[in-house]
Amino acid sequence: MEKKIIKVDSNNKAKDRRRFLQLSGMGLVGASLLVACSNDDDGMAMMPPEGEDGIFDLGSGDLGVLNYAYALEQLEADFYTKVVNSFYANISDEERLVLTDLYNHEVNHRDFFKTAITAAVGSNTELVLPTLEFDYGDLDFNNRDQVLGTAKILEDTGVAAYNGAGRLITSPDYLLLAGKIVSVEARHASAIRTLINPGSADFAGDDTVDVMTGLDVALDPSDILAAVGATGFITTPFTANNLP
Repeated sequence: MEKKIIKVDSNNKAKDRRRFLQLSGMGLVGASLLVACSNDDDGMAMMPPEGEDGIFDLGSGDLGVLNYAYALEQLEADFYTKVVNSFYANISDEERLVLTDLYNHEVNHRDFFKTAITAAVGSNTELVLPTLEFDYGDLDFNNRDQVLGTAKILEDTGVAAYNGAGRLITSPDYLLLAGKIVSVEARHASAIRTLINPGSADFAGDDTVDVMTGLDVALDPSDILAAVGATGFITTPFTANNLP
């Protein structure tokens, strides 16, 4: 990919923001793979999930949560792949670099979950969520507002999803990794919100952060999957009968 020289203001805000994003993603996957390969499968439900009419079910316990996260990361990775393969018209240098960083992070997250789940289930490959297919309908990837607006929804949803699923994880190793990844997703959400409305307080808006506790929104898998399903982006059917 051709390297671009980023133009920044006198305070180097764009450069600092990008470096912040880059550092937040460094080392995550490498460390995660080491933990995944050494995990002792505690809390991992190894029985085949009860699917409906041959439709894959995410499963229960830690396995269900990992497959759930894998589904969301597949969506985000696919979305940003389409974004960087054909950037919208008149994109700024800062936006190009930030979106490229997010693309690299989400692809790493997706690949990590596939490797972690595969390592955990061993020969029981039928327990690994298959590669999903997507359709973005009328979403115009050449329209800045639509691309950044969709990115905002996906990143906010990702943060709420990890926050809500944390209580379901029994393995300390997986809980640690989920905590690392959600911190990266929160940085993504903040970066996208700043691109949409620079110089504002939207990076930690009242719609995602509880003004009383200062904590991000946390939603159960059923709520997240209903919201994602409403977008129509994921066309491969699957169920989550064993997740709350």
